[in-house]
Amino acid sequence: MEVTDVRYVSSQPWPFPQSLMLGFTARAVGTDLQVDHDEIEEARWFSREELRSGNGPAALPPPVSIARHLIDAWLAE
Repeated sequence: MEVTDVRYVSSQPWPFPQSLMLGFTARAVGTDLQVDHDEIEEARWFSREELRSGNGPAALPPPVSIARHLIDAWLAE
């Protein structure tokens, strides 16, 4: 997938030894997802309305994670 406007947000330790998780935001050029099934099982887009109404994923990342921080910031836009 092609993206633009890539911006570093923050980082945090990753649970694997000597690893770091990096958090970025970016703007997707299109909506077609191409999943590398060796890396991730499933991917899809969710709207703000779906997440706010509880019709999004069954669970969100914990509040202390970069992933949740990115989601919460996006929802607040």
